[in-house]
Amino acid sequence: MQATMQSDVVKHYPVLLNELISIITPQYGGTFIDCTFGQGGYTKKILSYQNTQVIALDRDLESKKKADKISKEFQDRFIFKNKKFSQLDDLKLKNINLRGIIFDLGYSTTQIKDPKKGLSFNSLGDLNMQMGLNDFSAKEVINRLDEKDLEKIFKFFGEEKYAKKIASSVVKQRSIHKIDTKSLVELIEKTKKKKNFKIHSATKVFQALRIFVNKEITELIYGLIAAAKVLKKDGILAVVTFHSLEDKIVKYFFKSLSENKSISRYVPKLDQPTTLLKLESKKPIIPSQKEIEENLPSRSAKLRYAIKKEDFYNFETDIFKKFEHLIEIENFSKKL
Repeated sequence: MQATMQSDVVKHYPVLLNELISIITPQYGGTFIDCTFGQGGYTKKILSYQNTQVIALDRDLESKKKADKISKEFQDRFIFKNKKFSQLDDLKLKNINLRGIIFDLGYSTTQIKDPKKGLSFNSLGDLNMQMGLNDFSAKEVINRLDEKDLEKIFKFFGEEKYAKKIASSVVKQRSIHKIDTKSLVELIEKTKKKKNFKIHSATKVFQALRIFVNKEITELIYGLIAAAKVLKKDGILAVVTFHSLEDKIVKYFFKSLSENKSISRYVPKLDQPTTLLKLESKKPIIPSQKEIEENLPSRSAKLRYAIKKEDFYNFETDIFKKFEHLIEIENFSKKL
């Protein structure tokens, strides 16, 4: 995941905002869920249309400050919950007519630059990476998991070519002293002798650690399933991704439920529709050149969406089996 917006005191850039609004059409009113509230860009735009309501979620408690301001402005049309989006089912939304559910899987520049979170290799803060409602930090991961586990995390979550060498270097160095942000970056740069001028040497390892610490794979899968459950017929599920791994998961989920795999175990086979979701296009929507020039982190964004065809709450999906190897890696956290 990359930053979804360039954040400073004045300017805020929700990625693919116009494209998203044209898909979910809040001008016709209705209730929407913003599963990744962040700086509130999508939420404020939706609420600018009359007869709309937004239920917003975010695991990062820092987002509540922004949410409180929006709450004062829109009052009973806005509800904020400090929850992970995998906890959608906890909100008892089964009987609410939801017109759209939105996921923006990126991180804001505000979050990346926050030294308390320790997300960035440029950060002076602790090697943390906890976005909220976490059980452990990146510092614990890097200093406690064994070499093979670290190698798999770097390889599969960061797509890091030098995963084995970096994991080996980590284990050697931590036997001398605990690894922090600065020493980890230096270790990676020393191990990866060939420079990549497109991205920093530590980018992929830091991405991998952040995914692992926040269980982003499991969170995304449970979040998508919960969203598809509570969404009503003709409702829209829209997801903005920022790296190939999460886009692969979203793409597979949409594809599998728009084919003959969305069979409910609670309905007789003869009465079942062939699919749960409808795709208007198999190709993702990407930012325009103009948007990329105004907000460089948007360059890797992809927006995919699907329309729910039937009012099923329960359905079957093989997504857990498909990405079982990634979930198993996230379960290394049980060793901490």
